[in-house]
Amino acid sequence: MTDWTHPARRLPRPLLLAGLALLTLLALVAAAGSGAYAIAPGRLWQLLVQPPVPSATTPEADQLVFWTLRAPRLLLAVCTGAALGLAGALLQGVFRNPLADPGLVGVSSGAALAAALAIVAGEAWWPALPRLLGSWTLVVCAFGGALLATALVYAVAQVRGATRLTVMLLAGVAINALAGALLGWISQVATDAQLRALQFWLLGSLGGARWSAVAGVGALVLLALLAALRLARPLDALALGEAQAHAMGVAVERVKRQAVLCVALAVGAVTALTGIVGFVGLVAPHGVRLLAGPGHRGLLPGSALLGAALVLVADAFARTAAAPAELPLGVLTAAIGAPFFLLLLMRGREHA
Repeated sequence: MTDWTHPARRLPRPLLLAGLALLTLLALVAAAGSGAYAIAPGRLWQLLVQPPVPSATTPEADQLVFWTLRAPRLLLAVCTGAALGLAGALLQGVFRNPLADPGLVGVSSGAALAAALAIVAGEAWWPALPRLLGSWTLVVCAFGGALLATALVYAVAQVRGATRLTVMLLAGVAINALAGALLGWISQVATDAQLRALQFWLLGSLGGARWSAVAGVGALVLLALLAALRLARPLDALALGEAQAHAMGVAVERVKRQAVLCVALAVGAVTALTGIVGFVGLVAPHGVRLLAGPGHRGLLPGSALLGAALVLVADAFARTAAAPAELPLGVLTAAIGAPFFLLLLMRGREHA
């Protein structure tokens, strides 16, 4: 890992996490009031303390907008950013490479490819599937595709019981290229309606948020976060090299396997609902590392918080910049993340 990721002055971990939590809260409030239907901050508080009661009374328009559309979308934004930021920090720690991000191991590509197959050919290949899963068909297929792609990359990287990280990187590149080629072929044979559905997965959106789905995704992301926090000390040891970590008593292969599982669980769950949202997993860990150094006890939760704030801001911009139309979230995260990443590189190039 390059030396420029080690800041001269580091924020204490409690101060870092408190600051990032405050930043996420401010982004949450700003995003809650933004959109084609604006809601004032004072009214937001009233809506929170007085949720609509399911009774004979008709809810007001702002109650309907907030509790039916905006609140689940905000929670999905938090889950998405937290999952991507956490996954980026985990993979950069495992690979000891600052360029690693969730897209590297094929999670997002696998989810998008499985969703595309379900949209274009799912009913013809397996007619019973829509009857069995109903409205969850696409989400389940995408989540299964994400897990399958990650398992394939991990299996290819296994050499005599050890995980070869270089092989894993190359396998991820190959899976991404194969998925891209198949997605291109599928888009050629899709109808106009299927093509519009495919764009959702390729460009990313939080428009599919609903309470039942967000609850499931939130539970999986929380599970991955809690499991990942237990890997903080082993990842710090792994930063010194596998031989040194093994000498310190770290079960290196088990740490790699658990980290990849956490990434597949968290990113697969959110990608199944949002499609491909890039760059957050690359930018968030770098931002936290520049503020507080490479220690994973601050880096893992800090990346999750900063990722959540980034996605909240990007989604609020996507809903307001061209209202009432909506811009693709994946395009915005790349547009915001790429300049930010260049700024970080320019700041740290003298130390690289």
